Amino acid sequence: MPITSEQLKKVVPKCRDVPGWTAALNKAMDRFEINSIQRIAAFLAQLAHESGEFERLRDSLNYSAERLTKVWPNRFPTVAAAEPFARNEQKLGNKVYANRLGNGAEASGDGFRYRGRGLIQLTGRANYRDTGKAIGVDLEAKPDLLLEPETSALAAAQFWSSRGLNALADSNVGDDDDEDFVTSTKRINGGTVGLAERKKYWASARAALNGA
Repeated sequence: MPITSEQLKKVVPKCRDVPGWTAALNKAMDRFEINSIQRIAAFLAQLAHESGEFERLRDSLNYSAERLTKVWPNRFPTVAAAEPFARNEQKLGNKVYANRLGNGAEASGDGFRYRGRGLIQLTGRANYRDTGKAIGVDLEAKPDLLLEPETSALAAAQFWSSRGLNALADSNVGDDDDEDFVTSTKRINGGTVGLAERKKYWASARAALNGA
């Protein structure tokens, strides 16, 4: 079932290009069988939180030294240790994402090159490569394609489908929809950061899709 621009606007009122995102999402959701009210509502809720209502498609690494000690306390145990990386996105990205998620060493530049992008903040060379192959786009060679609505929507829908999140979103007799949403959040985020806000978007999406 396709969504309308009016429905999407109710979920992400801050979005500046609702018609463009509506078209991109409908194409992606159709391809990856995000095709019921339950699936679409959960999908839109998670994306709305992850992307700041489709307005933040690139991970910002512009942190103060004090903030770095809180975000990465093991890497930056003191403000002095964090100072060389404060307000330096490239240097910070190359350090904190080095030798992870298919990235090379710090000197390779992979950490910054493959920092979080897209609606679901895809991160790491391996994820760019694998997701790109799945949707037929060379994201490894052209990571900034994830800043474009059509590619970003496809990547998010493929991620969603590949993690079994369609099945989790379905309402089945005897299951707990709220707990399933929490599980979906963990599969996307690795934890439950922003859960309260995600649930607000979820409620808004269900209302919009049901004609409220």
